[in-house]
Amino acid sequence: MGTVLIKSRKQTTDGVAPNESIPVPTRRKVSAVLWLAQGVLALLFLFAGGMKLVVPPEVLATMTPLPILFMRFIGMAELLGGIGLILPGLLHIRPGLTPLAGACLAVEMIGATITTLAIGGGVTALMPLVVGLLAVFVAYGRWRLAPQTARPGRTQTTAHKDPIPTGAG
Repeated sequence: MGTVLIKSRKQTTDGVAPNESIPVPTRRKVSAVLWLAQGVLALLFLFAGGMKLVVPPEVLATMTPLPILFMRFIGMAELLGGIGLILPGLLHIRPGLTPLAGACLAVEMIGATITTLAIGGGVTALMPLVVGLLAVFVAYGRWRLAPQTARPGRTQTTAHKDPIPTGAG
């Protein structure tokens, strides 16, 4: 039994189609690993972001030297990023948001790693570094290795005509 190859028709800005000539069984395995990574990251970021939003300011101030409003902003970004890792692929609506969410969370984890090192974290900086690398894997994987597809008609925008004439003319 031969290996079936799938050729993508979608062209990118660099002229190379994503997942071009990746065997179907390999692409399915990569997709399964990506879903697992997305689930783990989503749970992690939903929990961490939710905690930053619901913990009282006094308690949050004892946990970090960063300003409370900045931590609330980070919490909201983590919460939205966690949602963005799962919902677009699950609902097949705007699946291109998944690699964007992964990339944004990777940037956040770069900041978390640098901040942890700056306040003298040392070995504790490994956690945000590993989480950031996992987010990079999801971003690249969903962008190039195993991109998700939208249901037909879900991502196309239609021009809406103004139903009320303006009377100009």
